[in-house]
Amino acid sequence: MTKRDAILFAIVAAMIVATGFIQSWNTALTIINMGLISAIMALGVNMQWGYAGLFNVGIMGFVALGGLGVVVTSAPPVGEAWAAGGLRVILGLAIGVGVIFGAVRFWNRLPKGRVRNLSVLATLVVGFFVFRAVFDPAVQAIEAVNPASTGFLGGLGLPVLLSWPVGGLLAAGAAWLIGKTALGLRSDYLAIATLGIAEIVIAVLKNEDWLARGVKNVIGLPRPVPYEIDLQNSASFVERAAAFGADPMTASSIFVKLCYAVLFTIVLLCLIWLSEKALNSPWGRMMRAIRDNETAAEAMGKDVKARHLQIFILGSAVCGIAGAMMTTLDGQLTPGTYQPLRFTFLVWVMVIVGGSGNNWGAVLGGFVIWFFWVQVEPLGALLMQGLTFWMADGSALKAHLLDSVAHMRLLTMGIILLVVLRFSPRGLIPER
Repeated sequence: MTKRDAILFAIVAAMIVATGFIQSWNTALTIINMGLISAIMALGVNMQWGYAGLFNVGIMGFVALGGLGVVVTSAPPVGEAWAAGGLRVILGLAIGVGVIFGAVRFWNRLPKGRVRNLSVLATLVVGFFVFRAVFDPAVQAIEAVNPASTGFLGGLGLPVLLSWPVGGLLAAGAAWLIGKTALGLRSDYLAIATLGIAEIVIAVLKNEDWLARGVKNVIGLPRPVPYEIDLQNSASFVERAAAFGADPMTASSIFVKLCYAVLFTIVLLCLIWLSEKALNSPWGRMMRAIRDNETAAEAMGKDVKARHLQIFILGSAVCGIAGAMMTTLDGQLTPGTYQPLRFTFLVWVMVIVGGSGNNWGAVLGGFVIWFFWVQVEPLGALLMQGLTFWMADGSALKAHLLDSVAHMRLLTMGIILLVVLRFSPRGLIPER
């Protein structure tokens, strides 16, 4: 990291500290925690785009799978739901996988012709009806178990920190399935394919209540840090807060956010250390060679498709870990909140502004863009109130300008992106 890079990080740190003094330290720590998670998301996308030139527009789906990993790993199991149809759901899913596997085997083993086509078609049609006959009644039985509070199978009840690598594994598994079919496409078609598959993932999470309650949301997920109410009921903590002249409620919230910040920082430092080692290794030089000229790299004996699949899986796994961390921070899984604007477009802006191909640039971009994403709306409200204070209260123009504050975020993101591309086309910390 150069002196200029350190100055840029110091400026961002100063802005966050100023937020703590001017607004509140709770707000500043919230920005830090989500900035750390955003930096990890940007790091995963930077692996795919910055290392290998893969245009993934399905980030939202991998982040959501990371959140699902928290539910299936750490949520307590619902015994009644398992008794009502848990094993039948597993059997139905196994039948579905077996049908697909059998159809693929027929397609690969039988010679071309009518027999192969009819065999594959018959396998899929018969298998579909068998699958639905087993799966649908089981799902209905599970979702009928106290649907107001459960109505799903729950998870394994394991420690929540284990769910972070599990979320990464779920995202990596999905990336393998997607990569085996989509990585042979051109960059624009790959973008369309990944976006479509991400929407499918979100649609499944919203509609399959037996898996994660759908749009009813899974709330009350376990956390790796103490609860604020427990700290407030602790005499020793209240005494320490009083010694600093702090209110126990505020102190407990700050303490919990600091604990999350420490955990997230450890994960980010581990990932960026591994990423830097990989990028500066022979493997990293090979990936950049493939990115810059696939034809020349292939002529030198490099397996371009295998390496693309490898980096696609790694980057998606990092995004899945970030998604699991975010769900843990929120304490709930809300499939309806996964939107392309927040979990795809914004992450791409972070990578571009920070500097694609540079790990530290991706981290800086994550913090910078998230800071402005949070702060632009309140600052925009102050700006509009200052511009319209002289207008009459019933003025249509004043009402329109004040109502437009919600759109300041999008305007500001566009302005930041344009300014950075104009004066630093390779990002704030460009690839060297």
